[in-house]
Amino acid sequence: MDFNFTEDHESLRDAVRRYIDKSYTFQLRQQIVKTGGFDRKAYATLAGLGLTGLRISEAYGGMGLGSVESMIVMEELGRGLALEPMSQNMLCSQLLHAFASEILKQTWLPKVASGEALIVLALQERGARYQWRKCEAKALKGPAGFTLSGTKNIVSVGDHADAFLVPAQLDGNLALFLVQRDTAGISVRGYGCQDGSRAADVMMQNAPAELLTLDGEAVIKLAIDLGIAHTCSYAVGVMDKTLALTAEYLNTRKQFGVPLSSFQSLRHRIADMKMQLELARSMSYFVNLKLTSPSFERSRAASQAKVQLSHSMRFIGQQGVQLHGGIGITDEYIMSHYLKVLTQQDINFGDDFHHLAQLSYQLQDTAGVFS
Repeated sequence: MDFNFTEDHESLRDAVRRYIDKSYTFQLRQQIVKTGGFDRKAYATLAGLGLTGLRISEAYGGMGLGSVESMIVMEELGRGLALEPMSQNMLCSQLLHAFASEILKQTWLPKVASGEALIVLALQERGARYQWRKCEAKALKGPAGFTLSGTKNIVSVGDHADAFLVPAQLDGNLALFLVQRDTAGISVRGYGCQDGSRAADVMMQNAPAELLTLDGEAVIKLAIDLGIAHTCSYAVGVMDKTLALTAEYLNTRKQFGVPLSSFQSLRHRIADMKMQLELARSMSYFVNLKLTSPSFERSRAASQAKVQLSHSMRFIGQQGVQLHGGIGITDEYIMSHYLKVLTQQDINFGDDFHHLAQLSYQLQDTAGVFS
């Protein structure tokens, strides 16, 4: 298998990295956090780079690129701790492509590709933790169409999104619907998250909805696997920059008249951070290359990757702060924000305990003594 990137891949990486390094500064990020955690202007800038149409086919105004390109983009956005919900953009674009009717595709995909519209997944419910089958939202079919009632929690930029993809129970089965935010029966309560991003609780009371598919289980499994792949890619970018900042600090900061990097014990800790980064990077590549595999194989790869990434994120984030000393936990210095982001990414779409349980369950038929 060839793991080398093409010239087009490197050009895409360079374009996003140049934007992050020159324009998406720590000061800009802090301003966005202070104003709520989401800025339409910053999102529009990503749209101007063509990133909001990355996974949308050219027929609907997008670029029609694949999982390797989305992995590259998410890595570079992670290096700059970008707050914009690009993972949600790409995830929902793929779900609409795969399951929506042609009318819905023509209505929404061109607007999503241009950055005019933002659609996010409203999956989580209070008390369900990572068990997505625990869905209390209900859908009813009436003469005028479908209506939804229920509450979804921790919806990414839910109070700024234009529409939601919402799983709900319909006649005892899980189905997926599209609900517009400004429709009747919708109320939203937004709030900031610990990493500076924004989320919201979405309350629905007989809200009009459009059916995407009755096969909700297949859609949600795909959505979670895509979300894990994007999370892993983004986290690799965060960890890569965390390691670089820590190494730079040790090379610059002096104690007893010599750089901290001259102390062997600290060099060993940097080496351990590098090892964890490369383990995480390889598993990120693994899950992104498995996204086109059959459902069972894809989900297993996603769980395997998330277990390793969770371990790597905790180790690199904590080591980075410790090697910086007291300055590493101050709000004015960027290192503390890398740790906050890694801490939140650790629990996105399931933590390592959850995914270890998933892997253990999948091995029940073959683990132990063979008869």
